[in-house]
Formats: sequence, C-alpha cells, structure tokens
Amino acid sequence: MSQPPFEDDLFTPPTTGLLKNLNPEQHAAVTLGQEPALILAGAGSGKTRVLTTRIAWLMSQGLVAPGGVMAVTFTNKAAKEMVTRLTAMLPVNVRGMWIGTFHGLCNRFLRAHWKLAGLPQGFQILDASDSVSAVKRVIKAMKLDEERFVPKQVSWFIAGAKEDGLRAKDIEQRDEQSRTMVAIYQAYQDQCEREGVVDFAELMLRTYELLRDHAELRAHYQQRFKYILVDEFQDTNKLQYAWLKMFAPPGAGQGVFAVGDDDQSIYAFRGARVGNMADFEREYRVRKVVKLEQNYRSFGNILDAANELISRNSHRLGKNLRTEMGPGEPVRVNESASDFAEAQWLLEEAQALHRQGMPRQEIAILYRSNAQSRVLESALFNAGIPYRVYGGLRFFERAEVKHALAYLRLIENANDDTSFLRVVNFPARGIGARTIELLQDAARVSGRSLYQSVGAVAGKGGSNLAGFVSLVESMRNLTQGLTLREIISQMLESSGLAEFYRNDKDGAERLENLDELINAAEAFVTQEGFGKDAVALPVDELAPGAIAEGLPNAVAAAAVTPDAETGEIMSPLAAFLTHASLEAGDNQAQAGQDAIQLMTVHSAKGLEFDAVFITGLEEGLFPHENSLADGDGLEEERRLMYVAITRARQRLYLSFSQTRMLHGQTRYNVKSRFLEELPEAALKWLTPRNQGFGSGFAREYQSAWERGSGLKSMVGAGRVETSTAARAPYVPPVPQTMKQAAAQKVGNEYGGLRVGKGVFHNKFGEGVLVTLEGSGQDARAQVNFGRHGMKWLALAVAKLTPID
Repeated sequence: MSQPPFEDDLFTPPTTGLLKNLNPEQHAAVTLGQEPALILAGAGSGKTRVLTTRIAWLMSQGLVAPGGVMAVTFTNKAAKEMVTRLTAMLPVNVRGMWIGTFHGLCNRFLRAHWKLAGLPQGFQILDASDSVSAVKRVIKAMKLDEERFVPKQVSWFIAGAKEDGLRAKDIEQRDEQSRTMVAIYQAYQDQCEREGVVDFAELMLRTYELLRDHAELRAHYQQRFKYILVDEFQDTNKLQYAWLKMFAPPGAGQGVFAVGDDDQSIYAFRGARVGNMADFEREYRVRKVVKLEQNYRSFGNILDAANELISRNSHRLGKNLRTEMGPGEPVRVNESASDFAEAQWLLEEAQALHRQGMPRQEIAILYRSNAQSRVLESALFNAGIPYRVYGGLRFFERAEVKHALAYLRLIENANDDTSFLRVVNFPARGIGARTIELLQDAARVSGRSLYQSVGAVAGKGGSNLAGFVSLVESMRNLTQGLTLREIISQMLESSGLAEFYRNDKDGAERLENLDELINAAEAFVTQEGFGKDAVALPVDELAPGAIAEGLPNAVAAAAVTPDAETGEIMSPLAAFLTHASLEAGDNQAQAGQDAIQLMTVHSAKGLEFDAVFITGLEEGLFPHENSLADGDGLEEERRLMYVAITRARQRLYLSFSQTRMLHGQTRYNVKSRFLEELPEAALKWLTPRNQGFGSGFAREYQSAWERGSGLKSMVGAGRVETSTAARAPYVPPVPQTMKQAAAQKVGNEYGGLRVGKGVFHNKFGEGVLVTLEGSGQDARAQVNFGRHGMKWLALAVAKLTPID
C-alpha cells in the first residue's frame, strides 16, 4: 500500500473535514506518513486533538484498519477520552481497538497468550496493597525480622527491579542484606506463580519477556500494528521503552508516533526517564521533529515567563510557546513578611477575583510540598471559604497527622478508645486482630475503656498491650511541663512515628507533614493567646484552684486559658486538639460546590485554571533543597516550575515570604532563583502588603535588628534557623495613613504602651501597636494581630501587656 509523502510544507491546505481547524503544525503531525515521528507537544497545544485526529485520519484515508492501530496512554481517563472522541469522529466501532494504558494493554496481551506466558487462564492481578500483603507472608514464612525487612519497602524493591527488567537472578548481591532481599524476591515470585497471580510490574515485564523470547509472536504483532501512538512519552521508564521496541523495533518501517514534552518531565522519582525522547529521536532516526508551539490556553505574558524560565535548562529538545491571544495581564509577584501573611494575601486576592465574577473552582493555589497546605487551609477555614484539596487529603486528614494526633489525644486522655485503636499497633508492635478482639470483649463486659481493660488480656498479646500502656504513661510523664511544641516533638520520637517514616521509602513527605504539625501547634498557641512558651501541666494542676495552691502565677497563666463563654479551663494541648478536630471537620467543599482548588504542582499537571497562585517560591522550598546539589535535580525542579506556570489561563501570581515556620521555628528565606530567571517585562512586582509582626519570632527578629544585634544573637540562642543562603530579609516599616501620623503626634505612649512595640492580648495573642489615640477613658489603640487582623481596642477595657 502506497503511503502519503512526508509533509515538508507546513502550510499545505487541509484536504478533509477532519483537518479543517488544525493549525499548520498540527496538520503536519496528523498527516505524517508511515515512519517514526517525534511530536514535541507544548502545554495547551492541542495534543489530545492531534492524537485522536491522526488515528481518525489514518482510518478515513484507508491507510489502516482499526485492528492495526495501538495507542498507549498513561491514565485510564486519557484512554477513555480518546475512545469517546474517536467514536464521535468515525462511523466505525472503535471499542475493539488497542487503546489503553501500558498496564491495561499488557493485561489484554497476557489474557490472549496466557498459556505461552505460563499463567492460568483466569490469573488475578495484585494491587499495591495486595502485593505488600503477599510479601509480608513470604517474610513471615522465611522467619525474617519484619523490622529489618519491612514488607512495604521490600515490595518497592521488587517492583523497582522489575521496572528495570531484572529478575532475582539478575540482581547483584553485594552483601548479606542484598542477598536476603534477592531471596525474598525469588520466594515472592515463586509464591505468585503457585497462586496464579501477577502484580502490576509483572504485567509489563512478563509481556516484554514473552515478546523478547518468542520470535514468531513478536513478528506477528510487529506486522499487525502498522501504527503505534504513545502519549506522554517523556514519562516512560526504561522497561516501557524496551517494551515499545518489542512491538516496533527501530528500522522496521512502522509508524511510531511518540508524543510528549520533555519540558514537562517531572516524574523522575517514579522512574520516568526524560532521556527516552532523545534516544527515540536517535535510535529511530526521526527525520523531522514536529513542534506544536501554538498555545491555546494562556496569554502572552504567562508564556513569556514559561519560555524564559525553561530556556535555562541545558538538556532539552527545544521549543518556544506562542499565542495569538495577546499579552494579557502581567504576572504578579508578591513578597510577604511570613507564611501567614502570604496566606492572608492569597486569600484576599482570591476573594477579589471571585467578587469580579471568577468562579472559585477556576482559582488554584499550588505548592511544592504537601505540608505547605496547612497554613493555607487554616486561612481559608477561618475565613469560611470553601476549598478542595485536589489529589490528596486535607492536612489534618492525612494518615501520619492522624496517627500523631491520636498519640497526643492518648497523652491528654488515655481512655479515648478511637485513638487507642488507631495507634495501638502503629508502628507495629505485635498486637494482632485477635488480641484487639479479646480486649474489646473485656472492655465491653467491664464497662471500662480499652486502656483500663488491658490487664484482662493474658498471654503474649496481653504483654504487648501492657507495653503499649507503658509507652503512653511514659510519654505522659516525659511531656509534663513542656511547651506544646516540645510535647509533639517528644511524642514523635517516643512513639516511634518519626523513626518509622524515616525508614519509609516515601516517608520524606510524611515527615514534612509531621514537622508542619509542630508549626501548626506553634502558630496556634501564639495566635490563640497562650503565649508561645505555654506549658502543658498535669491534669490535676489545671484546676481553678491551682494558683491558690501555690502554682506560680506566670506559669499558670501561660498554661491555661478560660473559655470566654463557658469558663472552662483548657491546657494548650487540649485546646489544640479541639482546634485540629474542628479544622478537619469543616470547610472541605461538597460535591459540586464552587470551591478554591489547592494542590501540589505535581498534582496540577494536565489541569488548567483561569487564575493560578504559585506559593512558597523560596530557595530550599522551590527549588527543593534536595535538588540543589544535583544539576539534573535542579533541571527537574525548573521543569516543575514550568508546569506550574503553564497551568494558568488568564492570571498568574507568584509569591514568597521572608519567614516561614519550619520544625516549630522561624526560618529566614531567600527568594527562589526562579524569580530571577523570569523576564522583567512580563512581571509586575507588588509592594509587599503590611501584615504586621503577629508572630513572636518575627517580632523578636525585628527587635533584634533594631537593637543592632541582628540575626547572630538569635541564632546563637537557638531561636531561629536560617536557610543555606540566608540574608537579612527586608522588614517593611508599619505603614501609616495621614490620620495615623497625626494621631501619633498627640501621643506615642500610654501607660507603658508605645507605638511600634509588641503587645499581648489574652484573646488575640501577640501583635504590634500601630496607633494610639485619645486619653483617659477615651484612649484607644489600633493593633495589628497578624492573622486576626487590625483591631481597634478601648484601653480602659482591653488588657494589653507590653512585650519588651
């Protein structure tokens, strides 16, 4: 069958209705002949349209039958969308076409050749959790220590080996640990063979091996599939590329159509290999790379920022996005005094956009790390604005945070059965389902809590339960007299949670979330009026008569606070746990509700919004500190920033803060190098809004510099942590209106209070005194309380305490 010539002339007019609305580059890609092709599809360039139109065009021209096309996607959603579009474009049934994900097509292949693959006809597929359970059974059968050979980590080891195309016999065994890991891999594989099951990685590897080892089968499929299309080629790993070459080896003359964007390759941590695109171009001797550079999503200033940024990467195939929509709004850049001030600014800007008619669901707030969502969620929660965390859980709903809160609740109240059940065997301490069942029966009979009923369970299970009770009692004793921040830090170490996640392959992000829990506690005690050094006291010392019984007034006042309505006295820990429960239970948008979208940049890939806020643009955060020592890592971070920028259609906001809470301390930041890599002509730098110095750390920092002692004295005292390239951040003066300036002339001091100095209020916490007016009973003060905002207070009523 003759093939149409390669389209060297990009401006050849469309010849069919299918090609009617394609731009020249899209037209060239769709009408390529039967030869290897690399399509560099920029963000918002109509990639899905090109893929589906090419399949439809090939069939409409009689160049291939439906059974001669294979299209590979990375998600089931993309595969379903492709089938839906093709159904609307073609008068044939496309359901039988080979369109699907790598794993889906491998499953289809192995179902057809189960005998040759050595599988039972009805073989089952293990999902990730099933695979971990199967590995756990192997470890137990081999009588190995699960603490040394953690099932989840061994499962990752096996999957990683398979994705590299390695069987157990192919892995180098350097020491006893690696020899044992390989033995587990082999035993696990033997067990799967006996049971007739395969895991996800096995689907790919078994298909590859079957094609590699059976020439006739390989020749059959190479002859069958004349055209093969692979979407998101930049995300393919080593085995997936080798798999493709089994179906269509270089030089075989098949029409392999690889579509991707090397500038959006952001999954190296999952094994994706951006170099596959360059290898494909070389090995398949691609005659001409078609670049889809016409962007239909974003305005010019947004694209100029993206193009300039990504041009700094050295290892790229190269393209330049353009638009016919005009420059649009400039990219707005904002600097805040703190992460709390940043969140407040984001909130106000998002509300302004909404008042102008933009739906909240078209506003996205992006962040590099999941832990950053906590401050943002808190601001939205307090403002009563609905939000949705896309592709993840809200902060207080994340498993590691819930585990930590459960331990804290047991420290506060050991009879909390829900918290007891959550962590009694996490991390694992040999307490199984049967032991828990016996304990629950004993508690039911006695009418007591699980904690109180532990003594009723005998044997090894009872001994392990007693060990858990001793752990909780030990934590209660160790945390007496500590601040809330110190309580959480102590609990994370004593409970074993921190150690568990340190040893977890994917534990780094969970550890960041646990660190953010400490930040949340630090912010809570400061903002709710406890004072940052509030300590947790034993329960019997929190009684109303504690002060009369000799408890030092200052300690008692710092440790407890009465509820304004009920008079109930709560410790900082009890109050924080209540706060966490409330935030976990409210404000998450209901299905169909218009809500602001929160997500990591990784989760945002493939999405687009009218307005996008990229937050936390600071060195060490974005780009992440783990990437700074590695050139390839830094280039991937830059690609991640490129992905974030190109999510925006109309408005793009970039923000960073001078200070950010980290490990319960204030970290002083340097703005991200990415901000320096953007074209000034596309940017609009906003004057930093004054958010005040509501944080005790920010106030101390400002005071230290005013005294001339600078950062050095605070670092020496262990009060702050600086980033690797720390500098003294700009501390904006408190802005004053003409009215405020005039009022200051009337009086800068009143009863020990002075404008510009810190004050403490029992309800609003720490703030900065902005204005003093009047005298006597008419005296009033304007105070900036950070998150609580600016407040006017009557000094005859309000109890403001100067902070030196």
